[in-house]
Amino acid sequence: MYTRREFGQLTVGGLALPLFGGLVDSRVGGVRLGVQTYSFRDLPRAANGDAIDGVIKAMTECGLSECELFAPQVEPARPAGPGRGATETPEMRQARQKARQELRSWRLNTALDHFRAVKRKFDAAGIAIYAYNYSFNADMTDEEIERGFEMTRALGAEIITASTTLSVCKRVQPFAEKHKMVVAMHGHSNKTDPNEFCTPDSFAAAMRMSKYFKVNLDIGHFTAADFDAVDYIREHHADITNLHLKDRKKHQGDNVAWGQGETPIREVLLMLKRERWPIRAYIEYEYRGTRGSVEEVKTCFDYAKRMLV
Repeated sequence: MYTRREFGQLTVGGLALPLFGGLVDSRVGGVRLGVQTYSFRDLPRAANGDAIDGVIKAMTECGLSECELFAPQVEPARPAGPGRGATETPEMRQARQKARQELRSWRLNTALDHFRAVKRKFDAAGIAIYAYNYSFNADMTDEEIERGFEMTRALGAEIITASTTLSVCKRVQPFAEKHKMVVAMHGHSNKTDPNEFCTPDSFAAAMRMSKYFKVNLDIGHFTAADFDAVDYIREHHADITNLHLKDRKKHQGDNVAWGQGETPIREVLLMLKRERWPIRAYIEYEYRGTRGSVEEVKTCFDYAKRMLV
């Protein structure tokens, strides 16, 4: 899966990356463009299981200087599930449960120096980790929840982003207060479950719980759920940390190549440029491209740049 501070070359975990005279900056027109590294989920891991070198190489090739780092790319590889429509066998269930216990143990027992080492790799490549995407869920222990804040700080990230639920947020709240760290809730397009983040009301309910709860707005999912991303951002910009950029059609429409859907990507980017709000705008590649994630993310980045000139 998955320099630029001096001339020459730097080896990052065995990966040689070219260094240029200064930190590469992927801002365009004052808008901070970056990537949710989930976008590079198709990249193979290294022989030692590491995904980070691949993510850094991909971002370097795309010319992107900041990211929201997807936790599974930092953690050990997880076993594949049964696949859509397939039945989970008892053996598969046992393997999944074993893997879950191993992941919990890894989270709780891995030294924070591991995460500091990840930070150093990104630093060396001139890439900033703005957010750590550590999605709290109901089967996490309190220790796992708190560990997410410790990992995030060790990675040098400013905030946590999380695909979670309102009920789990109640458990996260005291840890956000303790660590004085923002947790930005990521929404999807499921309007039928009031526990899910999707509607403006669901985001408002979380923010009433804590001043540290904010919004990581996915404008594609928001559009698919038939909400107006431009109006929401205009009204709530002070509570939005970063956006996920993707293109979907309304009425629960599919993810599509940028420019083929109904998500107001251009309007949102131009509003960020005009208003100069410090909201990051991060590419999240989810449509079914044909050329691999690196080339598709490059295409998305080029699209965003065209909208901003």
